[in-house]
Amino acid sequence: MDGRNGGATPKDEQGEARRGENAGKPGTVADGRGETEEERADRRWQELLQEIRVAQTGVQILLGFLLTVVFTPLFHELEQTDKTIYLVTVVLGSLATGALIGPVSVHRIVSGRRIKPQAVVWASRLTFTGILLLLATLTAALFLILRVATHDPYVPWLVSGVLVWYLICWFALPLWVRTRHTSGS
Repeated sequence: MDGRNGGATPKDEQGEARRGENAGKPGTVADGRGETEEERADRRWQELLQEIRVAQTGVQILLGFLLTVVFTPLFHELEQTDKTIYLVTVVLGSLATGALIGPVSVHRIVSGRRIKPQAVVWASRLTFTGILLLLATLTAALFLILRVATHDPYVPWLVSGVLVWYLICWFALPLWVRTRHTSGS
């Protein structure tokens, strides 16, 4: 038993229990880690950077490839519909690249302003937007490639199947895990 407060767990200003080695620090709440808001923001920022590195690499390679296609002889032989799909795909890839690089600018511009928790929230939103745009880019690119390569009527069905797979891997499974293994927080 702790003699300071009759064995009770220390509380922060909002009355939430504090735990861990930072239990005595102001702003530390019961989050299972004993982190202050700033420590949590630092950790979440590092985690976000790792996630962005994966997505950025994929979208940048894809966009780099897409940007070169217009300079190939085959491009000029494409039907107007395929050229339109290509242009939409390039724009989507460019938007995804912007959204996934955006958190770097957010960090650089707000660095030292003591607003990292808010910067992490906005960077996270940009990253999620970038992931959605990457999903659209990959789907459009796959549709274009299969359409040009095969001219078969099953292409939309095949692309739809791949899109469903992306949705399962990127959204359904994480949401299922989140729902199953968290308690509404």
